[in-house]
Amino acid sequence: MATQPIKLSHRAEFASFVDQFDTFMFDCDGVLWHGDTLIPGTAQVLEHLRALKKKIIFVTNNATTSRKNYKKKFDRLGVQAEADEIFGSAYASAVYISSVLQLPKDEKVYVIGQAGLEEELNEEGIQHIGGTDLSDKTLDAFDITKFERDPKVTVVLAGGDTAINYTKLAKAMQYLTQNPGCRFIATNEDSTYPVAGGQFLPGAGSLSAPLRYITKTNPTAIGKPNQAMMDTIRAKHHFDPKKTVMVGDRLDTDILFGNQGGCSTLLVFTGVAKEAELRAEANPPVLPDFIVDSLGDMAVLET
Repeated sequence: MATQPIKLSHRAEFASFVDQFDTFMFDCDGVLWHGDTLIPGTAQVLEHLRALKKKIIFVTNNATTSRKNYKKKFDRLGVQAEADEIFGSAYASAVYISSVLQLPKDEKVYVIGQAGLEEELNEEGIQHIGGTDLSDKTLDAFDITKFERDPKVTVVLAGGDTAINYTKLAKAMQYLTQNPGCRFIATNEDSTYPVAGGQFLPGAGSLSAPLRYITKTNPTAIGKPNQAMMDTIRAKHHFDPKKTVMVGDRLDTDILFGNQGGCSTLLVFTGVAKEAELRAEANPPVLPDFIVDSLGDMAVLET
């Protein structure tokens, strides 16, 4: 961890920075785009890195979208990306359940999440209930006397869910407290995520917080900064951490993730973190090695 981050602001500094690394890992929300709007200059920076034969990997805690749909978003925004370069917490969670937990084929996962998370579970051959099931997407009062608990549910997986409600939390609670040995997994623990206009919305960590309070148990969290995500990337890509930089907009996820993985780190100020948070009196959880106002500032390297 750097004792004092190096601020990059001029073309020569940008060029020197890029020359130091072979692999660039990027968070997406707040780094490359806000919602469906690219941050100016980011596409040109990625094109420049590819022209230099740099390895590019996208690492996102967004668990609402599958890799296939993320690829469609990159295509729609005119940014080159391959599916095997994209690592989301939905994909990493599915791989963790299938490969680490080695969930038996006859057991099931109760999902708090959206279609993207279900798609990744399907790809790994994992049975699941809940999620986008219309019977769970209700504002009606939850009647426990009519609830038939499935004894085959041995995992509750909580991700981002814009249709979160009392019924989903109540069912998840029943599985975690009534099904013996049921595991509690969170795709990620982001409290918020950035959207267009510099605004923020509740993140997956905020949605799973009631279950942590109810069960007095912390989930196994898969996304950044947890190294389960780094292990998933390493299983698919060979890279030297000493020649790798993680680029993100959050200290407690992106920068901590890169730091714990032995990589250098670059913090941008187009998302969650602000420069004032790096001051000693703010007691930051970790410091980046480098900072820049926006990744797009490096587009001057294209000229």
